[in-house]
Amino acid sequence: MATVGLLGMIHDEELRQKYHCTLPLYKETILEFAPDLICGEVHPLSWKRYLEDNTDKGYWGEPASEYWDLIFPLCEEKQIEFVPIDWFELDVWNNFGPFVDFPEDQKNVYELMEKDWSTEQLQTSLYGEIPFNSKEFDVITKQKYEWLKGLNERSYQLRWHIRNQIMVERVRNTYEKYPNKRILCTVGADHNYFFEEELKKDPIEFIYPIR
Repeated sequence: MATVGLLGMIHDEELRQKYHCTLPLYKETILEFAPDLICGEVHPLSWKRYLEDNTDKGYWGEPASEYWDLIFPLCEEKQIEFVPIDWFELDVWNNFGPFVDFPEDQKNVYELMEKDWSTEQLQTSLYGEIPFNSKEFDVITKQKYEWLKGLNERSYQLRWHIRNQIMVERVRNTYEKYPNKRILCTVGADHNYFFEEELKKDPIEFIYPIR
């Protein structure tokens, strides 16, 4: 039986420093889990491009900084296999923005409300041993995405629900291919609740939070 752990991460270095979820903490936690493979929030095409030129950081605004600064080098150093699991269609991504169809004044209101949700999420940083890997964070995060779904279900389905489903299926493909390995999923912390709800149903040892 595979063991699958989940580590929710913050993509922004300034926020990582402010809320004490630094790259050294992530590194310590990853090494403690001792994965054979890491399934990371990286698009397969971006991973392919990285393998061709690991200095090419100027494309698409992804992968997030923790992959360049921690996860990719750590995988190379410790010989951990990396599996890219993200999904999006860049050419139509902006067409599915949650507020794209609203008048400008209403759009501004919703953008401010979204910032309020983000503030609520950040206020949970003291819960759990790894900031933003807690039930308290996940409850608010799920509520935020239910709010976004109510505003624009079309956007929610493509940008969030379908994307998460495909990411989880790529994790499933990985543990089916490597049934006796320790696999760590590293994703933005907003994805935590979705991954937990899906993967805890599966015939694996699922661990979240991993500390």
